[in-house]
Amino acid sequence: MANTKTIRIKTISEFHELRGLPKPEHPLISMVDYRDIHRPANIGDTNWILDFYQISLKHGIGAKLKYGQQQYDFDEGVMFFIAPHQVFRIDPDGDEPSKRSGWMLLVHPDFLWGTSLAKGIHQYEFFGYAVNEALFLSDREEKTMHGIVQNIKQEYHSNIDKFTQGIIISQIESLLNYSERFYHRQFITRKITNHQLLDKLETLLNEYFSSGQLSAKGLPTVQYLADGLYVSPKYLTGLLKVLTGQTAQQHLHEKLIARAKEMLSTTPLSVSEIAYELGFEHTQSFSRFFKTKTNITPVQFRQSFNNN
Repeated sequence: MANTKTIRIKTISEFHELRGLPKPEHPLISMVDYRDIHRPANIGDTNWILDFYQISLKHGIGAKLKYGQQQYDFDEGVMFFIAPHQVFRIDPDGDEPSKRSGWMLLVHPDFLWGTSLAKGIHQYEFFGYAVNEALFLSDREEKTMHGIVQNIKQEYHSNIDKFTQGIIISQIESLLNYSERFYHRQFITRKITNHQLLDKLETLLNEYFSSGQLSAKGLPTVQYLADGLYVSPKYLTGLLKVLTGQTAQQHLHEKLIARAKEMLSTTPLSVSEIAYELGFEHTQSFSRFFKTKTNITPVQFRQSFNNN
């Protein structure tokens, strides 16, 4: 929207102040109850950027979150992950504070400094998956998450000593590891939705291959495909990896080889003409690519096919 402004929240203390919360007990980490949060009047007209991690579990929020290319409705309990420096917007939708429940864990990257999680946190791709799919939990899974959060709360509210950081870090790692497990389960159990996405991917690729764009632009990028499917590149690659064992790039190459085989076996086009149609500038490059993927050259494939 034209009047949307962007506000960057640099510290957890600043977040508490903007949301009407008391000062955090620790400047680099905070546990927040959603029932205590007050939304500013301009929240729907503002893009927000946090300089820290936010991990949330929400019920009855009565709002939609605009994050990347998709909106999320929080009528059901979901976990949501936001990494530092990512842009999001909250659109209130008849929110009733009395119906809110859930928690929010805020962790500044400086809290992780000097620990294995400082580097390891980047391996959790759901901070990117959140752009297009929040994590839905079963009752049992939610109880597991609440148990871990209670451990963090207990340590957070205790007197800080030299063991505090290590204990909280270990609990955060458990929270993230369980989240990774549950995301993987979500990929597997949502087969209908996922296969619909794969069907849309195949349609998108077929249209691209049939439109002559290969010769003009070469293979579509993963970003191009992700944009066409309204998902993030990480989400698309992760989904394909779980369902097919291939990355998005490998899937593209397999599609290209299938197209090459089709042209070699059903058209009179020369190998150089086929190479051009498939976006290769040089015939030798196409032949090397084809042999790498099939262990035979395009000419050998055509000869063996015609000899069958």
